[in-house]
Amino acid sequence: MLGRSTVVTTAATRPIPTAGPVRTPRLRADATRNRERIVLAARDAFVEHGAEAPLDEIAKRAGVGNATLYRNFPTRAALIREVALLVKNRIVAIAERAAVEAAGPFDALERFAHETVDEKVGAICPLLTNQVDLHDPDLAEARERLMLVVGDLLDRAKAAGEIRPDVAHGDLFIALGQLTRPLPGTSCHVLEGFVHRHLQLFLDGMRAPARSTLPGRAATFEDFHGDH
Repeated sequence: MLGRSTVVTTAATRPIPTAGPVRTPRLRADATRNRERIVLAARDAFVEHGAEAPLDEIAKRAGVGNATLYRNFPTRAALIREVALLVKNRIVAIAERAAVEAAGPFDALERFAHETVDEKVGAICPLLTNQVDLHDPDLAEARERLMLVVGDLLDRAKAAGEIRPDVAHGDLFIALGQLTRPLPGTSCHVLEGFVHRHLQLFLDGMRAPARSTLPGRAATFEDFHGDH
């Protein structure tokens, strides 16, 4: 029989040991950073080497092991899809910042264009066209957001009388794509020194008043329906 001074310790009454720092959030944050590094490294590798860029090389660029890459992206298609989504979302964010922070409508459009060419969209889009699902809901949503926010930038500049009236949203995207698409037989790095110069030439040509009559019709977003 237990005496009065006896203390019974059970699982319910046993003091809970003091826990050290909780490591799970840090691990989650590390995993998120690893995933971001892999996608950014993949974007650059696809620009330089095409959609068949070695996955081992991508892991090396990202500073992670092959196991980490495959744990995040078990297939090449999954990685390519994530790159497509990343680029679209980054361009949307660029446009949203420009709309809020720029001094005026044309300044916002100009800032958007110069920051967007650094995403190398022209080099990436042809690589991804046949690699992702046209009906992927996440990509479709990002595409719609992109059309809305960029369309608003151009429409505001046109309404302010700063853009010639015979250009449309698609004209800008054609220029961004062409200026960031490597020429055959050249290095991507060689062209980088000229992209912003020639982009500014194009933007100056968009300014009102127009100095010439453009042939053909303006390109619109509908001309790129289903494109990536």
